Amino acid sequence: MTWRADREGGDTKTRKSRRTLELPKLAAEALRQHHTRQAVLKLKAGEAWQDHNLVFCTSVGTPLDASNVRRAFRKTTRRAGLGTTWSPRELRHSFVSIMSDQGVPIETIADLVGHAGTRAVYRHQLKPVITKGARTMNTIFGDSRHR
Repeated sequence: MTWRADREGGDTKTRKSRRTLELPKLAAEALRQHHTRQAVLKLKAGEAWQDHNLVFCTSVGTPLDASNVRRAFRKTTRRAGLGTTWSPRELRHSFVSIMSDQGVPIETIADLVGHAGTRAVYRHQLKPVITKGARTMNTIFGDSRHR
């Protein structure tokens, strides 16, 4: 499956943005299910459907605008119990952090996110921060068993 980083005007940001990425099985299955749901929407919309050959679109097939995407994303994060302060852009940062935490080399991470080099990869180590925070709170509350 090809994931293209389309920009206004139809082209990608760079030539390297045009690449094929393997999707995890869970993501591929979710996209298959989404495609089935979208076929139902297309039938319901009937004559109103405007086929733009999009994976993600409005209920009548038209492109989503940024505010629609942010609103849907906030709804999802709220349902997941994460609150509403997250933005879709943070998924990219989370991906980089998770890959780094799993020991994926920085060069591979840079390639996966489409960076030409490793300097611009924003990697945030999640596990050490979480562990340090818990240890600090244990110290503050005097629980010597968990230091």
